[in-house]
Amino acid sequence: MKFLSFENNGQAGFGAVIDSGVVDLGARHAELDDLRAAIRAGRLAELAIEAAAADADYSLGEIDYLPTVPNPEKIICIGVNYANRNAEYKDGSEAPRYPSVFMRTRESLVGHEQAILDPPESAQLDYEGEIVIVIGQAGRRIPEDEAHEYIAGLTIMNEGSLRDFLRHAKFNVTQGKNFASSGSMGPWLVTPDELDPMGELRIMTRVNGEERQNDVTANLIFPFRYLISYLSTFYHLKPGDVIATGTPNGAGARFDPPKYLKGGDVVEVEVPGIGVLANTVVTETV
Repeated sequence: MKFLSFENNGQAGFGAVIDSGVVDLGARHAELDDLRAAIRAGRLAELAIEAAAADADYSLGEIDYLPTVPNPEKIICIGVNYANRNAEYKDGSEAPRYPSVFMRTRESLVGHEQAILDPPESAQLDYEGEIVIVIGQAGRRIPEDEAHEYIAGLTIMNEGSLRDFLRHAKFNVTQGKNFASSGSMGPWLVTPDELDPMGELRIMTRVNGEERQNDVTANLIFPFRYLISYLSTFYHLKPGDVIATGTPNGAGARFDPPKYLKGGDVVEVEVPGIGVLANTVVTETV
């Protein structure tokens, strides 16, 4: 089943996507504030059965998409996690022993079909297509062979970055990863019964229809099972937490000359089995 977060006439809600549109599960379950609450209550399987038997309340064209989980406790991001991405740096370095980990804020992400802002402080807004794990149950020190049991489903992120701000400090990238509305997440969460999160998945990124990124999870340096196990060593993972698992090679900074985003550009990140996350870049005015 596909679950999503949305607004209709300014009212935030969550629901499920069926062939005829969106079933408004929030309106049917006042006891569940949002999709994160439904995940935390362990009710996605029950809600999927209910939605499959229901009539749609809205067409997809009648809603405004919110980030898949609008209010995660943690947005955890992994850097340089595809083998070709590591080689792209051309610094002769071997594959890292441990993942590069950093955090994003909720305010840095918008939903599917919402505007990504190109801020006036930088001319180096870049795209990074990523597959995102949404955690389904709480856990610490999770064994790799049990990691699949902790996944609520998968979604997609454009982990937008301001390249020059990434270099402002010696040991962190926080500044360049957290400009307001610089990235996106969506369009929805796909549960493991519909898409095996441990299977081979492909991710592609297009800018104005031109393919820039295309790779498969078989090329991950740190597979999903390892990431969940490793991160749960120090994080207490909670239902609704999201893990952006890294981007393939082909980001705009790696072209010569670089191909940074500008106002009017359309970025599409596609993962077969999930769908397409699409956003238009808008020049931010101050």
